[in-house]
Amino acid sequence: MPVRCRDGHVFTTVWVPGISFKAIRLGPVRFQWCPVGEHRTFVTLVPWSRLRPEERWMAAHNHDSRMP
Repeated sequence: MPVRCRDGHVFTTVWVPGISFKAIRLGPVRFQWCPVGEHRTFVTLVPWSRLRPEERWMAAHNHDSRMP
């Protein structure tokens, strides 16, 4: 699923509602590593349909780590 961090970076992550192995869940927001900006930050889900073409490319080419 694509997510956006507070700095606006877009990347994909595994997002299973109610379960989190590599992030701290805070309702619809998670605190986790952003591989684009190389920092820990809050991220939120972004539907693919709401991403601009360049953001879709960024999300498709930037993934967080699969599992800790």
